[in-house]
Amino acid sequence: MIIMKLEFTKMHGLGNDMIVIDSLDNGFAPSTEQAQLLCDRRLGIGADQILLLLPSEAADYKMLIFNSDGSEVEMCGNGIRCLARYIRDRGISDKNPLEIETLAGIIKPELKGDLVRVDMGEPAFDPEKIPAHGDGKLQDIMIRVNGDTFKMSAVSMGNPHCVIAVDNVDEVPLGELGPRIEHHAWFPNRANVGFVQIIDRAHLKVRVWERGAGATLACGTGACAAAVVIADLGRADRKVTVTLPGGDLEIEWDKDTNHVWMTGPALEVFRGVINIQA
Repeated sequence: MIIMKLEFTKMHGLGNDMIVIDSLDNGFAPSTEQAQLLCDRRLGIGADQILLLLPSEAADYKMLIFNSDGSEVEMCGNGIRCLARYIRDRGISDKNPLEIETLAGIIKPELKGDLVRVDMGEPAFDPEKIPAHGDGKLQDIMIRVNGDTFKMSAVSMGNPHCVIAVDNVDEVPLGELGPRIEHHAWFPNRANVGFVQIIDRAHLKVRVWERGAGATLACGTGACAAAVVIADLGRADRKVTVTLPGGDLEIEWDKDTNHVWMTGPALEVFRGVINIQA
């Protein structure tokens, strides 16, 4: 058995916690089993996601993301803020904004004091781009899950989202409904599931069941998806505060460029070294 010593940094964005690993020189990427172990809150470090910092031929750097179940995903809004903070704090680059290659395209985070503002790109309503089954925009469509019926809307923020408006998000049985909708036949690659409560036109309250990670304290792309869907339905402004269990994000859907901007914190918790089986 070969044991390797792996350096890591634990970070979080509003409680959505990440293991950040610098793979610029060694190219390390975890196997499914290694990712599951590293994210295990009893046997490993504990995290919702793993972020890898890698070289890129298309941008300044590349980010790969692995969920706690070991699956690789396209994009993580809280993660991109954490990676930008990591790059700056380690002195790896002082470029601002950065260009980060992801599986969802090139994302541009910009540090602004204690916060990070991110150009999340354009939302996609085309079912083929989400991906989701259906014709035309999936807006306020009835979806049936084990006898329960909801009005849902689907959008991609680089990863697939199902957004459902409810009267009170605190009363939603997220652990029961989240995995059912995540694996619904409408979503061939599964979906992140966001329940949103409209406080007023400038304030939304959101809880998200993340694909491959479960209920998290915050989901950046989920906040963006909720803001875009509710604005598109005409029930909120294009600039809103989104309150998640871990805190607030500021989301703006620019009318001229069609780009979505997300602003929020990214904090380091601790650094360490863990022994894992190579």
